[in-house]
Amino acid sequence: MRAIWKGAVSFGLVSIGVRVYSATEEKDIRFHQVHRDDGGRIRYKRTCQVCGEEVTYDDIAKGYDIGGGEMVILTDEDFADLPLTTSHAIDVLEFVPAEQVDPILYNKAYFLEPEGSATKPYVLLRDALTDSERVAIVKVALRQREQLATLRVREGVLLLNTMLWPDEVRTPDFGFLDEDLKVRPPELAMASSLIDSMAGDFEPDAFTDDYRAALQEVIDAKIEGREVVQPEEEEAAPAAAVDLMAALKASVERARAARGEAPAGGAGEPTPITSARSAQQAAKAAKTAKAPAKKAAAKKAPAKKAAAAKKAEPAKKAAAKKTAEKKAAPAKKAAKKAAPRKTA
Repeated sequence: MRAIWKGAVSFGLVSIGVRVYSATEEKDIRFHQVHRDDGGRIRYKRTCQVCGEEVTYDDIAKGYDIGGGEMVILTDEDFADLPLTTSHAIDVLEFVPAEQVDPILYNKAYFLEPEGSATKPYVLLRDALTDSERVAIVKVALRQREQLATLRVREGVLLLNTMLWPDEVRTPDFGFLDEDLKVRPPELAMASSLIDSMAGDFEPDAFTDDYRAALQEVIDAKIEGREVVQPEEEEAAPAAAVDLMAALKASVERARAARGEAPAGGAGEPTPITSARSAQQAAKAAKTAKAPAKKAAAKKAPAKKAAAAKKAEPAKKAAAKKTAEKKAAPAKKAAKKAAPRKTA
């Protein structure tokens, strides 16, 4: 690998000299535009649309279109005054949990290699990051542009992941997000079953670029002067299903078959949909069974109430009589005291 940049990781008062290498490479098959008759390469001339003359690189500047046919021209001196364009430092700003960084922000990846005597501080930072289970948020100037990035550990090497700025990520504006769509529990259960039947561990090497392999086969055949064997066409994808539940159930069975598992719904094995239906039927039966008992209890309630009232009536009368006598006692006593005594 060839280093594309040299600089230093600024970590507190520690400076770690590093060389930066591209961590990824595109494997796309590239073509040149050529003349169909003789295979000659197609060349383009840089011409000015105003004067029509061919322009050399030395006479080319950068222009910003402000609309209305007007252009603002920037020179090398204008760019030279911008901050950090020539800075060769990776400034660590903070350390955050890795799960807080949304993967949509990641852009390009670069390996960092320690330079010269920087190996020990490099290893120190690497091990500290590993133990903390955090990533470093950094700023770096690459290719005349300041970029936000993360610094993390991958296979014993510090990996620099440049990121998009937050305002470079679009906000989805789709009509269905404002709709109040309801998903039925049986549908959700079946979809969850489909996910479970297709669950596994991610192994990148298990996936291949079939298109690139087929295209390379065509190119190799052209070079060797042999015929290209057409690959068998894969089974066409099913058309949009009208019955969502039927499509989900068929997908579950297909996934189980692909994994060599027995189909769901065998002897004694309920599927998510049958389980959901059984639960609904049981709830309905229980509700139906409670209704007659509730009705009978409602009929008996008045009779019970009347019997209880009749039974309590004597006690109620006795209590009333006792209360009346108690209230009348002081009056009787006063009358007796006020009455004149008889003399002999």
